[in-house]
Amino acid sequence: MSDAISAFPVPDLATLPEDIRARIAAVQEKSGFVPNIFLALAWRPEEFRAFMAYHDALMNKREGLTPAEREMIVVAVSIANQCQYCVVAHGAILRVRAKDPAISELVAANWRKARLPARQRAMLDYATKVAQASHLVSTADRRAVLDAGFTPDELWDIGAIAAFFSMSNRLANAMDLQPNQDFQKIGRG
Repeated sequence: MSDAISAFPVPDLATLPEDIRARIAAVQEKSGFVPNIFLALAWRPEEFRAFMAYHDALMNKREGLTPAEREMIVVAVSIANQCQYCVVAHGAILRVRAKDPAISELVAANWRKARLPARQRAMLDYATKVAQASHLVSTADRRAVLDAGFTPDELWDIGAIAAFFSMSNRLANAMDLQPNQDFQKIGRG
């Protein structure tokens, strides 16, 4: 079995531009390890910067969706797209943000059967449709999310997070990105 984290080259950290090294060092300091996605994307510095800028714009907002709801969307979309890396990585973040050691497995196994509030069910139904059949998203789909109590800005964020992570899932699958084992320990209590 190979220990490679990606089917593509992974650069030596010392060879990376300073801004990317600094970003990776900050993540390592906070989490105690370097998530493999950072190393894999760093192979293409301009794409790394663009990816991280949009990721941060969607996931680091303080208004609207809660941090746990944002991560719940990522986990639901990632399981729909069969992206092991993102289910494992964002499942760990979801456990922390939701303060629930079981939530990520419940969402990943089948969010439709998980005991979630109606608001979150509407959110995940819409996000999953955006991820799997965006060409079928209708006025009725958007109305269902608004009727569940979300604002138009939150509706946009649900769709944008679902679309961004669908791209991310496809990229992670295309590069055969392997999840860090460290993620399994996070948020377990």
